[in-house]
Amino acid sequence: MQVNSSSAVAQARPWLLAGLPARSWVFALRVWLAMLLALYVSFWLELESPSSAALTVAVLALPTRGQGMEKAGYRLLATAIGVAASIAIAGMFSQTGGLLLAAFAVWIGLCVYVAGMLDGNRAYAAALSCITVALIAIEQIDSPLQVFPTGVARGAAIGIGVLAVALVNEVLAAPDYHPVLASRLEALHRRVMDFAHAAIRGEAASTQDAAHLLRDIVALRPEIASLTTESSVGTARTAAARSAMVHLVNQLALARAFVALPAVFVTPDDRHGSLLAISRAHLRSEIARANDEPCRSLAAMRAGEHPLRQWRAPLYRSRRIAGEGAVRAAIHFMLVAIIFVMAGWPSTELCLALAAVIIGLSSTAPDPRGFTMLAVLAMPPACLLAGGLKYLVFNGVSEFQLLAIGLAPVVIGLALLIASPNPARSSLGRLILVFTLAVLAPSNPQNYDPETFLVTCLFAQLSAVLAFATQLVLPSLSNDRRTSLLLGAAHRELNRLVSGEVRHLAPEEAAFRDAARIGQILAAGGNSAAHQRAVAEAMCCFDQAVALRRCRAELDRLAAGPLAEAARAARTALAFRNDRAMLAAAEVLRLAASERHLTVEPALAALVSTSVAFEPQQTFAGPRREERQ
Repeated sequence: MQVNSSSAVAQARPWLLAGLPARSWVFALRVWLAMLLALYVSFWLELESPSSAALTVAVLALPTRGQGMEKAGYRLLATAIGVAASIAIAGMFSQTGGLLLAAFAVWIGLCVYVAGMLDGNRAYAAALSCITVALIAIEQIDSPLQVFPTGVARGAAIGIGVLAVALVNEVLAAPDYHPVLASRLEALHRRVMDFAHAAIRGEAASTQDAAHLLRDIVALRPEIASLTTESSVGTARTAAARSAMVHLVNQLALARAFVALPAVFVTPDDRHGSLLAISRAHLRSEIARANDEPCRSLAAMRAGEHPLRQWRAPLYRSRRIAGEGAVRAAIHFMLVAIIFVMAGWPSTELCLALAAVIIGLSSTAPDPRGFTMLAVLAMPPACLLAGGLKYLVFNGVSEFQLLAIGLAPVVIGLALLIASPNPARSSLGRLILVFTLAVLAPSNPQNYDPETFLVTCLFAQLSAVLAFATQLVLPSLSNDRRTSLLLGAAHRELNRLVSGEVRHLAPEEAAFRDAARIGQILAAGGNSAAHQRAVAEAMCCFDQAVALRRCRAELDRLAAGPLAEAARAARTALAFRNDRAMLAAAEVLRLAASERHLTVEPALAALVSTSVAFEPQQTFAGPRREERQ
């Protein structure tokens, strides 16, 4: 047995080369080959901007096939939208430079707003729509007639880059992403099971742990979308993965409801004890049943089949937060534009375009200022690498073979950094690679004018510094402000639920949406006591909303039957948020069902759980029951 165990460990250990996993080297090799293929075809077709093809490969440098293809599709869509917007903006404001910049600032705000309402590669596509306008319309601000051919050339180069990535990934058998996501979902399922089993055993449960578990579940939502483009059964796998996520949130919510139930009710009415026993028994059986649902969804995901029950995994986004971020992004660009226009420096178009690129990309990051700071740090080494390649490695040569050899150490080295499991290192590696290619601007023939190169490097770094300076002058939305807006939205939605205004979502789907909001609250804060109180408040709203929706759904099933009157009285009790009234309504419903020999355990359990969730001591004025144990 010991020998077999050692063999298993040895097989599980990845093969290392120079201290790095072999899969990272294969990924770096794919990036280099795809970039060479994209440049070769662009040179052969004599495209105007072959560097756009290489930049596309750098942007689409992702470890798995599905991730790259999904991002490629959104990149093509955003490029088409950006080219159309460039033609429209340049056509209407070509004779007025100031109005053109103002119109572009409005376009940046609109794109940032849309990016704030989306996630994953969809948010990237919204940001890229403003970046495309910057690279086409703003760079051609003095020659508006060149906007259309520049847009066509950029679209053609991006298409070649996408095809190069797809071909290399197919030939070199890039790995699929669904096994990785399935393993991560299975790990989350085990964590949820451990939480549920601890709740059944009566062990104290931490609100912070539950909140972090919800955050980890909903964080997979944007990644699951990439399964659609991975294979012919990608749509089925996406549906199964989404259903598994919703089931995990539902199972965790049931465990939270069970652990909140008291051992006994402190009331003069002993009949409530039977209600509590019914509720505990029903919730225990529901937790056991809910444990099977993620297993079935995960099995369907691995088999490439649609799940028996397909759930949507709706995303929560605050229009207020997106709007404030959009206004700030537009003002940031206008401040940079005013500085360059007043200075009257050369190469203003390039600087404005780079500043717009950084502002647009930072809008998709959780911390825009942190992303811009990372761009400031990435620009100097990118300029040094581009200068070393141009004047030390290539040094006037034009043969493609030498270009391929010269690019190899830079592209492969930075691709290895992109493959790093550390998010900060990976982001830094991608930015350095993108900026290096942008400054180097591979072309046929290559431009070796040192004055042009130095001016480009100087203003590229100045653009990043000015973008960061504007975010210091007018800071992005603070974490405290973001948390306050998210909590306010949670309370407003809870009030609408109490008053009977119900969204057109199933209770399980609505719970996932609320969990996504909790994930955003966690992403906006730290470890301070104020942040922990905000998380506890958000979890209290989550528990109350889940209980209300489940209770209303159960009472709706009784609305058309012989227990309609008792169900109507119970709905009235919900509107007053009175835990005593809810328990009394549950007792009336139990007696009415007993007289008619009907089974209403789900409705009774839902009413009791809702009454517990709305007890005065269960509100944010004090800690939850499980935290007081």
